[in-house]
Amino acid sequence: MTKRAGKTRGLSLLSCLVIVFCAFGSISVAEDELFEAVLHPQSLKQAGIYAVRETDPNLTGEGMKFAVVCRSFSYVGNKLQNDYRPAIEHDCLEPARLRFYDGAEPPGGTSPHATAICSILFGEDPAAFHPELGQFIYEGVAPQAQANIYEFEHFLLNNVGRHLPPDEDVIAAGLGIPFEDGWTRGFEALAEHYGIVIVAGIGNGDNACHTVLYPGAGANAIGVGVVDSVNTDDPSINLAHFALVYPEHSSFGPAGSGHSKPDIVAPGNSLVASMDEPNEYEATGDWSSFATPVVAGTAGLLVQKAKQNPALNLAVSRNGGNCVIRAILMNSATKLPYWHKGSLTTDDDHIAPLDQIQGAGMLNAVAAYENLVAGRMPPGDVSTTGWDLNLLTKDRKLGNTYRIVLADPNDRNITATVTWNKHYQRNFPFEPEPEKDGNLRLELWAVDPANPDNNKFLDYSDSPVDNVEHIYANADPNYTNYEVVVSFSDIESEVEVNPDQLYGLAWAVGEKQNSDDILAYDLNADGIVNELDIVLALNSLANSEKSPNSYIIGDRNSDGEIDAKDLGELLNQTKSNRRADWHVEEKNKAG
Repeated sequence: MTKRAGKTRGLSLLSCLVIVFCAFGSISVAEDELFEAVLHPQSLKQAGIYAVRETDPNLTGEGMKFAVVCRSFSYVGNKLQNDYRPAIEHDCLEPARLRFYDGAEPPGGTSPHATAICSILFGEDPAAFHPELGQFIYEGVAPQAQANIYEFEHFLLNNVGRHLPPDEDVIAAGLGIPFEDGWTRGFEALAEHYGIVIVAGIGNGDNACHTVLYPGAGANAIGVGVVDSVNTDDPSINLAHFALVYPEHSSFGPAGSGHSKPDIVAPGNSLVASMDEPNEYEATGDWSSFATPVVAGTAGLLVQKAKQNPALNLAVSRNGGNCVIRAILMNSATKLPYWHKGSLTTDDDHIAPLDQIQGAGMLNAVAAYENLVAGRMPPGDVSTTGWDLNLLTKDRKLGNTYRIVLADPNDRNITATVTWNKHYQRNFPFEPEPEKDGNLRLELWAVDPANPDNNKFLDYSDSPVDNVEHIYANADPNYTNYEVVVSFSDIESEVEVNPDQLYGLAWAVGEKQNSDDILAYDLNADGIVNELDIVLALNSLANSEKSPNSYIIGDRNSDGEIDAKDLGELLNQTKSNRRADWHVEEKNKAG
């Protein structure tokens, strides 16, 4: 069954906005304010997706194909009821180009979970309405893409189990299990053998009793955690502003295999189609299932762009293209307050490439787009932003070197990310093939071309288990020349000789992020720094004493504990009555 467009797409977004606001007598508001005021889901704005579309209006998913794997929602006894489908009668999904695949018994039914995911990915409704938000335009990440919607067990048996070459560009799965087995490794094998981008939720944290979930926790998949919306009952604020990643709501690593997860986090609370009424919308809440389509859709837009431009085609190669897209998404992510590789200590943990709850940071679609379109650059002299898909061979003992020159190194940071696929057999149960796995190392050097003895080793990432390495380091104001080096790991491996290893690399130079973000102090995200945040910091400290592996929020100097200095900073912010801009807006609105 195929559901094709049933609405006219001729009106541009801006035209629709003008029509809507003329009807409500508000045409005097500036056009850019109109655009921001009425476009949903606002989680996509936070992630930068709407800004990318303003830059490149053709990035609507046209010509793209997604696989969306959805679980059946209910049982009768022990029998699944095959109710895995989105509610295609809803106004925002009626135009969507969807095809369904399942076992046909019983007949396919609808699921609120699938409805929400497909709304975020493919929704389109130029005349949407919510009683508390008024009139708005609804537009998902890739509204003109095609999608195959699979019932989970059907997909495992017919696609994963048979190791079929995917017909799609991106696979999105908002589901998982807490342990690795044959079918989760089957996802890994699809990514490795066909270069397919696989995006899956990492789990919903302590409150849902979720450890990191597979396949999102797998080596070759992009595992997604959730950034909470701010703490307010006003939906116009709650759906538009986002805070931190909290272990209560977002599962954190390391995974059972010891490697770092998640890879990236994204806003999860979105306005989506209601399953019960064809013109109603509701909020999802903060769940990783609904952060997953935000990341999967962005990956799809990058794939669309790479397919459109022959100079970028290597980023979607069936031989390792998924590594490039993964490296770009992670390399461009925004670090939220308290981001720190590995456990919270005074120094970065060089053998843990990612923060164990934020991954590489929060999705930044604008930076990812810029990283992609900067282009592929092989080892040698490169621009300050770019990517590569390359092979590290046994004869390259010193590795592949990418040389960067900064016109002004002051207040700049350098980010670099390398990813590669782990290897798996092609048949069920898709056993790992560690003898084929290379283990890579990533280094950053400040270089003095006139005096090599003056070269300075700035940072490195060298995990014994991960197939991603990530560096986020400040540039040295005394150096303008830098080298990013991809080499084989120094860590002893069970494999005596490193096999040749294909990898995807992304790098970028940017401004230092603001370390005085209010979210570093407003720990409960209610818009004001007060005694409640101090209580939350103390509770975090108490939890860390009970469980050494817990994630500490409130440790401003990242020394692994909340001490008098951290509490002093919080107290100073409390005395200054510091408030978020949106908190003031909420107060004015109430008054």
